[in-house]
Amino acid sequence: MLRGSGLRPTRQRMALAGILYAKGNRHISAEGLHEEAMSAKVPVSLATVYNTLHQFTEAGLLREVAVDGSKTYFDTNVTDHHHFFVEDDNQVIDIPEGGMGVGDIPEPPPGYEITRVDVVVRLRRVR
Repeated sequence: MLRGSGLRPTRQRMALAGILYAKGNRHISAEGLHEEAMSAKVPVSLATVYNTLHQFTEAGLLREVAVDGSKTYFDTNVTDHHHFFVEDDNQVIDIPEGGMGVGDIPEPPPGYEITRVDVVVRLRRVR
């Protein structure tokens, strides 16, 4: 997978990829992946985790989901889809395909093209 996306399969990348993809499609923060790596006895710094996640995203292996200006999750499902964000739990959940449509997308300015439309629907438990 790493070689196919143009990334050199270093020991740390392989270990982090193993942790990321072992549980199927999911959403995880850099801090969450770092905690899982520490639990799995993978000696890696948080900075390396951030760098690796961004490299995987640039290579098309992950999709970045920005929830707040300060909170980013990484999605192993790179297909076009939208997300729910559960504010109470800081959890990102996929909106099922066909579960929502986006209309009236504006024309981009001359010389630009739209690469992706991201929608995050924020949820809160009813009190």
